[in-house]
Amino acid sequence: MMTHSASQPFAGPGPDAQFAAALAQGRFQIQHCAACGQHVFYPRALCPHCGSARLGWVKASGAAQVYSSTTVRRKAEAGGDFNVALVDLAEGPRLMSRVDGVPPEQVRIGMAVQARVIDDPAQGKLLVFVAAARGEA
Repeated sequence: MMTHSASQPFAGPGPDAQFAAALAQGRFQIQHCAACGQHVFYPRALCPHCGSARLGWVKASGAAQVYSSTTVRRKAEAGGDFNVALVDLAEGPRLMSRVDGVPPEQVRIGMAVQARVIDDPAQGKLLVFVAAARGEA
């Protein structure tokens, strides 16, 4: 039987490990606070809105909108340019990712995007966004 101490208040894998495990199975999940009703991302042990530990995992809709984007310049032999985007999920949280399938300079603030979990040969499962089809975001 495991007891809790001040130095180890939670047993089992932490919230980021739980997020990573779901992503490894191709599932994009975010946390939802049962106490205040807010959605949370980045995974946490306590709700940043109300301080409650009553955070559960829910499937994210994946619908989002680009809040900000920048282009990272790289030589073609290093993989070429790519974008880094901040996206606002329909559920509320903002996260950092990238928008695939669109040249980096064409990613626009306010652009409707949809989450996808992809297999990256070097990094495994990644959460990226693609331009949303009409009616999708």
